[in-house]
Amino acid sequence: MGQKVNPYGFRLGIIRDTRSKWFAQGRDYRDQLVEDLTARKTILERHHHAGISDILIERAAGTTTVTIESAKPGIIIGRGGSDVDRLRRDLDKIMSGRVRVNVEETKNPETNAQLIAEEIASQIERRASIRRAMGQAIERAVRAGVDGIRVAVSGRLMGAEIARTERVGPVGSVPLHTLRADVYRGFSEAQTGYGHIGVQVFVCNGEILPPPPSPPAGQVMDAADEAEVEAEVEAVEGADVQAPEEQPEEQPEETPEAEIVADIAAAAMGADAAEGAAAEQAVEIDALLAADVEESEAVSASTEAPAEESSEAPAEDAAGAVDETDSAEEDAGDADAQEE
Repeated sequence: MGQKVNPYGFRLGIIRDTRSKWFAQGRDYRDQLVEDLTARKTILERHHHAGISDILIERAAGTTTVTIESAKPGIIIGRGGSDVDRLRRDLDKIMSGRVRVNVEETKNPETNAQLIAEEIASQIERRASIRRAMGQAIERAVRAGVDGIRVAVSGRLMGAEIARTERVGPVGSVPLHTLRADVYRGFSEAQTGYGHIGVQVFVCNGEILPPPPSPPAGQVMDAADEAEVEAEVEAVEGADVQAPEEQPEEQPEETPEAEIVADIAAAAMGADAAEGAAAEQAVEIDALLAADVEESEAVSASTEAPAEESSEAPAEDAAGAVDETDSAEEDAGDADAQEE
């Protein structure tokens, strides 16, 4: 229960290529297979601390090319290339034919499943906390941009009497059943005083989509034909995007009857317009007359009040003048009486 198929073998021939490229038959196949296994084991044992992520072997024309992908290529090459020359001489004794050794640097070691497993195993050998080691490895991988990761550690963890398995994740998406998913598996063992502890890591780096299908045989187009087709497609798309131009409407031919109808309609429209203008003019005149009436009423109201005041004042002045004349006549009569 719970056994997993290796993602490399599951996707081999779909999105994965073989790690050994050569062809042999009969006894040669068996001998070359044993040579490859022995060469891989020798390289891993001699440079186990160099962060080797993959070993590729290719045979062609009597020459065997061994490509080593490592996170620390300087350790394999050595000072002045001495270590890699020694390794090549040892591989010459193991493998048939002339051997060439290429050392390449692994791209993005933080996202490589094999290197992550080896890092966790090395921390377990140094008696570090297992949960902390797994958590730090997952954090670095997520920060490096992986789509998903899951880690499992199994064995006598921290020297326990009973072996158990600790799992962390999956963090993100790790679709093991999706063949186009770029899933890698890494495995390493930590050799401790209380036994071996296995570390297994699954890393998903997104999806690898197949290339677009090529046209069938006999229908391969030249570059000129492809350019012509692309130009036609662009022209059609541009015509679809542009708004269609408005076409002028065709005017019907004029006839005497149509002219008479047009004249009657124009006259009716003119009469309606004249009636509307007369009505508007009458409304304006009514508004002006109302405004004049309001102004005259306001002026008459303002002039009546001073007139009443002025009429009262002359009456009082006349009464005072009569009293003065009466008193003057009395004084004159008194003066005549005294003279007599």
